[in-house]
Amino acid sequence: MSTVKILEDHELSTESAAVFADIRATRKTEFVNNFWRTLAHDPALLKRTWESVKQVMAPGALDPLTKEMIYIAVSAAQSCEYCVRSHTAAARAKGMTDQQLMELVAIVGMAAETNRLAIALQTPVDEAFKL
Repeated sequence: MSTVKILEDHELSTESAAVFADIRATRKTEFVNNFWRTLAHDPALLKRTWESVKQVMAPGALDPLTKEMIYIAVSAAQSCEYCVRSHTAAARAKGMTDQQLMELVAIVGMAAETNRLAIALQTPVDEAFKL
């Protein structure tokens, strides 16, 4: 259960409503998910977060599916169920297959394991890996 009320459109401040309008226009959908609805309690936080997400997830050197898959990987590592589910849905909408998801999960699991081994063993970084 959310620690704050999930705001409906009629409960939004003018500032939050403007951000929701931009979310809808940018994503070409009427759906605004619960993450944004909880942030809407603080219009400045909502706007700042949306502007950052919009910039980072915009077209760039990485294709949109790769960006979503990275988001899934980080969300899994951070144990954020909400983000894993929302970005898995977004990745599927961009064409991610079950096989790609399973491979991604395998990589996340392997990276988590080898990261912990290197941390526990305090393995020094090879000079060849330093720039």
